[in-house]
Amino acid sequence: MESQIQQQEYTTTPEGMPASEPAGTLALPPAPQSNTQLKKLGAQVRAFLDELPEYIAKFYNENQKPITVAILIVAAFVTVKVVLAILDALNDIPLLAPTFELIGIGYSAWFVYRYLLKVETREELGQEIQAITSQVVGSKR
Repeated sequence: MESQIQQQEYTTTPEGMPASEPAGTLALPPAPQSNTQLKKLGAQVRAFLDELPEYIAKFYNENQKPITVAILIVAAFVTVKVVLAILDALNDIPLLAPTFELIGIGYSAWFVYRYLLKVETREELGQEIQAITSQVVGSKR
C-alpha cells in the first residue's frame, strides 16, 4: 500500500520536473553559462598545468636541502614502523621468540669467551675496534 502511495507521489509531477523528485519540490532551470566563460576557464587551467612542472622544479631547486631532509625523516619513520611491525609479527609466531632469545644468549656467551676473558683477546678486540673506527671516520695523521 505504501509503495503505491510513494509511486503516485513520484509519478504525478508538474511539467519540467524529473519523475524521481518528490512532487512538492520545484526544480530551478539550469544556470546560463556562456561558452566564452568556459573557454577562458579552460585556457587558465591549461596554462597552469603547462607551467606546473616549471613551478615544481623552481620550488625544488630553491628548497632542495630542506625537502631532502624532510623526505629522509619520513623515510626513516616509515622504515622504523615497518621493522617494528615485522618484529611484532615474528614475535607472535610460537617458539620463535624463545629461539631468538637462546641464540642471543649463546652468541653473548661466545663473545665473552672469545674476546673478554683474556688480556690478549681484549687487546685484539681493541685493535679491531680502532681499525674499524679509522676506516669509518678516517685515519689520524
